[in-house]
Amino acid sequence: MALLIIGSKRADAFADAVRAEAPDLDVRIWPEAGRIEDIRYALAWHPPTGVLKTLPNLEVIVSVGAGVDHLLKDPDLPDLPIVRYVDPDLTNRMVGYLVLHVLFHQRRMCEFLELQRQRKWEFRGEPAMHEVRVGLMGLGVMGEATAKALKPFGFQLLGWSRTQKTIEGVRCFAGQEGLDEFLAGTDILACTLPLTPETRGMINRDLLRKLSRHGRHPRLPGPVFINAGRGGLQVEADILAALDAGELYAASLDVFETEPLPETSPLWTHPRVIVTPHNAAESTPESIGRYTVRQIRRHEAGEPLENLVDRTRGY
Repeated sequence: MALLIIGSKRADAFADAVRAEAPDLDVRIWPEAGRIEDIRYALAWHPPTGVLKTLPNLEVIVSVGAGVDHLLKDPDLPDLPIVRYVDPDLTNRMVGYLVLHVLFHQRRMCEFLELQRQRKWEFRGEPAMHEVRVGLMGLGVMGEATAKALKPFGFQLLGWSRTQKTIEGVRCFAGQEGLDEFLAGTDILACTLPLTPETRGMINRDLLRKLSRHGRHPRLPGPVFINAGRGGLQVEADILAALDAGELYAASLDVFETEPLPETSPLWTHPRVIVTPHNAAESTPESIGRYTVRQIRRHEAGEPLENLVDRTRGY
């Protein structure tokens, strides 16, 4: 029985973490797969197309990330159980990122950073936290945990998901029929949606134009967009156009249509855009190693795998 680690630049670190957690486990790193008939488990991040299909005795695929679009895009992906990575370490890092950027924009920090660069001492009033409406787009593990973290600050919280959810202290909307009302009541939109055929390109100019036009506090100059989900969710040209037209006040983007973000992208230098290198929830190899070993142990013991992917939904 062997585990193959495939596709990740951190493969060596993952291998060390798995070996420390399970010294008895045969761990291999692609392309040095050895005798492929021995491989029953794969820990994968953007594996080359078709490689997983060549492993005749593969039983379980563990995703390095919470999202699995990097796996599902493979037309030859074998019909096997796929486990999403869900761990307190990952969740806490994502929650920290989203809370940080909600507070950043509520305090109009893009403007203060620009004033600092200009060496200008100038007051800009900002709304109180209870006067700002934060909309969470995606109410899975990440979205719900973010809502709980934001609640003590006093923000007015809204949430939207594909299916109806109930979260204490959050006005929840669902489906296409609930989307427009959700957007109209949102000042700061924080997105953790998975990337599926239905959500690809969803954050476009038409959607951004539907963000708060009424009821927004006058000290928040316009709506804000924060994306820590997947780059394929957004249309970057539309984000820039909305910013320049005053339809969007500011944005924090951790994910992009093309990664790394090309040096030629105007997002790098826009004064009201914060760019981070897809590090909102970069879990440690130790956490991923522990999680992978736990799934292997459960499978070997005949116990249910955790966080199984529903391929019809794409997550």
